[in-house]
Amino acid sequence: MSETPGLPDVTGALARLYADAVPVYWAGENPWSTGGTEPLDGISAYRRTAPMPHWHYATHGLSAIFEHGQRFEFTMRVLSTAEATEPPQWPVDFLQNLSRFVFQSGEWFEPGDAVKSAVPLGAPGSALRAAGFVPDPELGTVGGLMFLQIVGLTTAEYRTARGRDLLDLLARLEPSLPLYVTDVTRDSLVPEPPPAARWPRWGGGLAGRS
Repeated sequence: MSETPGLPDVTGALARLYADAVPVYWAGENPWSTGGTEPLDGISAYRRTAPMPHWHYATHGLSAIFEHGQRFEFTMRVLSTAEATEPPQWPVDFLQNLSRFVFQSGEWFEPGDAVKSAVPLGAPGSALRAAGFVPDPELGTVGGLMFLQIVGLTTAEYRTARGRDLLDLLARLEPSLPLYVTDVTRDSLVPEPPPAARWPRWGGGLAGRS
């Protein structure tokens, strides 16, 4: 992958984590950084074998949009198989759509936020129908740039998070979700909460942001 122009924090942080590993890279067709209308210069995906096989995606270019407020890039980790040599396409589409919402609305996400999805994540039958946001457990924050990881959530987990702190909930689930890898085939890790526990904590936005 070539250096992404103007984004040394992003490429530097990824290089420190992955050294000379070469990611799969999707280049943006009409990026904002070159006068276009799309938010992303591109998306990288690195193949991982531990703590389980997965792909680690990272966006490039989102952090250049805002002059004020928290600069961030999205990351996402998606379960794979040990034999897979190509990352799935659906996380790229999801990251692009989410970045487009940020670009067009001028809003940004923070750790502890969550959004509902209009469709199941990854596959028609997936129980994951929402996403939460946490600091990337390996990349964290570098030079004022936060790597904000997307974590797939079931409806029950999303509703439970609305009645308590999402970060606290995910910390409790972390033994079953190491590095918060998204597995679109998994079942919910919490029971459906009672209606009285479903109090909203955040204000509106993308497809049911709460």
